[in-house]
Amino acid sequence: MTRLGESVQRASDLLAQDLSSDETVERLLDETGSRRSLDLSDLSAQEQAALLAARAVEVLPGADRLAERIEKRRSEGRGLSIKLGIDPTAADVHLGHAVPVLVLSRFQRMGHDVTLLIGDFTAKIGDPSGRTAERPPLTDEDIAANLSGYRDQVRPFFDFDRVDFRQNSEWLAPYTLPELLGLLAQVPVSQLLQREDFRSRLAAGSGLTMSELLYPIAQALDSVALECDVELGGADQLLNLQMGRRLMELRGQAPQLVLTMPLIEGTDGTGAKMSKSKGNYVGLNASADEIFGKIMSVPDRLMEPYLKAWTEWTDPEIALVLARIEERSLHPMDLKKILAGEVVAAIHGAEAAAKARAGFVAQFSRKSFADVGSLPSVDAGEHGTQGVAAVLTTVLGFTPSASAARRLAKQNGLRLVVEPASGGEQVSVVLGEQDALRPLGEVVPEKLAEAGASGTVYLKAGRKIAQVTGV
Repeated sequence: MTRLGESVQRASDLLAQDLSSDETVERLLDETGSRRSLDLSDLSAQEQAALLAARAVEVLPGADRLAERIEKRRSEGRGLSIKLGIDPTAADVHLGHAVPVLVLSRFQRMGHDVTLLIGDFTAKIGDPSGRTAERPPLTDEDIAANLSGYRDQVRPFFDFDRVDFRQNSEWLAPYTLPELLGLLAQVPVSQLLQREDFRSRLAAGSGLTMSELLYPIAQALDSVALECDVELGGADQLLNLQMGRRLMELRGQAPQLVLTMPLIEGTDGTGAKMSKSKGNYVGLNASADEIFGKIMSVPDRLMEPYLKAWTEWTDPEIALVLARIEERSLHPMDLKKILAGEVVAAIHGAEAAAKARAGFVAQFSRKSFADVGSLPSVDAGEHGTQGVAAVLTTVLGFTPSASAARRLAKQNGLRLVVEPASGGEQVSVVLGEQDALRPLGEVVPEKLAEAGASGTVYLKAGRKIAQVTGV
């Protein structure tokens, strides 16, 4: 049995036990956490390809071809040449950025050679993927500062001592105009315009710059220069990665295989990608308590993709716990605490994860919101004419937009909670999507009257809570 197989067997035994037990969870996190440095070189080529493909959106031209390439390189006494391109465009990194880095770590531990390609040249162009306008170019100072921040923050997920760093200015800066024109003569413009974001912008009359059209060509030339076996990228990078395959073929090279990674949904449960601009992210430089709390706030449906994105759990282990939830032998809250512990342990260590878990339980297992401490509040007299969705967005800042608040209501994540003055059981009233559009001053008294409830009123959006005063 392989080293990974032995670990899965031990973890599966723990996953069948009482997962509300702190002791069991700590043993589980020790086992699964140790996999982040587990040697995977004893896996067969087929097992390696299957493990990698299980976390990819697409493997082109297929997982079987990936296994063949692994086997071929093994016969030559070497590993695959793996590339991940990084445009250092921000100093702060969030969990969404860690997804491809975790996959790179697995490649490393399988015995393959990883190159992090620093896009110091292309960062000055700006990748327009998913954007509605051209991204501002960066200076050399911006790039250096952002790269330093990136390395510091993703270090818990990746062994930088076993990676080759290259900068694409090495081969792109000296590229001549005749060379570029000769290359462009072989690339149809129609292929570049297949990108959905390009088509959308043209349809809207926004236009495109030549530098944006040339970005996929520049990225593809990186693969040519490095003679990659495999390139990783987000699912939104697919056409750029395929351009690498095309240019490698034009240069007489074996075209790289492509692995695309999922774009992880943000913590607010609205369906939007994790993003700093939307405020639905988990920062890698956040405290252990903050990370634990943010993961605990996500909708239950995000537990499966989050387990796949940021843990070393295998598909059979994930299937095991999901089956237990289905048969009601495992509470979703207990699984979410394990997920939160996995993420905290990866960034801050197992001891910090245990403390964050204990702190969360101590704070949120209380029966009364009044015991939690200071909560934000909204005055129904002052803001009663505003819609509930508008209050959540502009007054409390609980949701990034009114439409996000409506989607939360549609998912039954928006409600009023009443704590009777007598200290009895809480009364919870679900607010529907239409209620989210109505004035707060109308909705609250109406719902309280329908429920026959009185006492201290709280507005709950997901796991965010505010007291409603002036009712």
